[in-house]
Amino acid sequence: MRKPLIDYAAVFRALPGMVALLTPDLVYVDANEDFLRLAGRTREQLLGRYIFDVFPENPNDPAAAGMRETRESMLRVVASGERDTMALLRYDIEDPQRPGHWQEHYWSPVNAPVLGPDGKVALVVHRVEEVTELIRARGGPGGDRQARVLEAELYTRARELQEVNERLRAAHDREREVALTLQAAMLPAPRPLGHHQAAVRYRPAVGALHVCGDWYDLADLPGKSLAVAVGDVVGHGLAAACAMGQLRSALSAACRVADGPAQALEVLGRYARSVDGAESTTVVTTFIDWADHSITYSCAGHPPPALLHPDGTVTFLDQATDPPLGARPEHVRRPQARTSFGKGATLVLYTDGLIERRTEDIDTGLARLADSLTLHQRSAPEDLADALLADLLPPTGNTDDTALVVIRL
Repeated sequence: MRKPLIDYAAVFRALPGMVALLTPDLVYVDANEDFLRLAGRTREQLLGRYIFDVFPENPNDPAAAGMRETRESMLRVVASGERDTMALLRYDIEDPQRPGHWQEHYWSPVNAPVLGPDGKVALVVHRVEEVTELIRARGGPGGDRQARVLEAELYTRARELQEVNERLRAAHDREREVALTLQAAMLPAPRPLGHHQAAVRYRPAVGALHVCGDWYDLADLPGKSLAVAVGDVVGHGLAAACAMGQLRSALSAACRVADGPAQALEVLGRYARSVDGAESTTVVTTFIDWADHSITYSCAGHPPPALLHPDGTVTFLDQATDPPLGARPEHVRRPQARTSFGKGATLVLYTDGLIERRTEDIDTGLARLADSLTLHQRSAPEDLADALLADLLPPTGNTDDTALVVIRL
């Protein structure tokens, strides 16, 4: 049976209610018939133009905030990839027949993302219900006064809600700043590794509530070996930053006395049971032996390290994978595996923010990482780290923080 052919452009234009499509730069690419009719604009007056050039703020109202609130909502959608429902707002528009004359309007907007094949926001759906007539509705004798009272109450409640949201965002911004400062103090700075080049990166997530669960660490071991670890605490904000700091320090100490990475993770797992917020933390630890050109590794629920060989091929170190810390009720010995590397190979450790996307299988992210590594195989670690972030993270920022370690072996 043949599937019916549907003209989705015609369906969009016939949708009831005001609906417009904008680019992530907030430029109109389409609008349905109700939007054009109720906004009093032609399609030619909208398409290809920045939304707030078409609908600027009312210059005669010093308290007007409709443009700012709408712009902030749309930018949140672009940054987060999530729908944003706005409170009722007043947003006057200029009469297209009488320039300089502004008409009072009240709107109930919803902004939603349309994701492209790469998981990034390709379009913003701007759906608006005009409620001006409802607010001004007359209901018989005294109706005009009642409508005015209702209008004032609704507008006051909307402004109060907006003020609460702004205070919450300010509090979240302060928490983000404190958490980032704390994390920067706890994460080790890049340092020389003898003749070996290394680069480290940390990219905080977009938003105050999505930061500071990731860490990395490099620890010198006896016999001119090096332990490199990357971990991710479940949770965000100050609590995650505090748990991260305790776990990073504990693992750094354990690596220096353990017989191998598996034993170090066993010790860390026991310690994690006494740390608030450390449950289900994921971490991978590698011991690099420069003398015999080998990497011994163990992984606790974490994405596998990537080994970029001199010929450009990529191997994921996934032969010693176990559940996250504290996932088992009783202690069980963790596995570890060993692999060799050739001169000029590159080891890459990272957290899931680099590869995982909500709309994709993890194998897709791993394949994207491998392709990027092969593409930039001749780059020095500092350049390679920057290239990986540029290739794999959304340009508007990610909703999860990302830690990255690149070491030329």
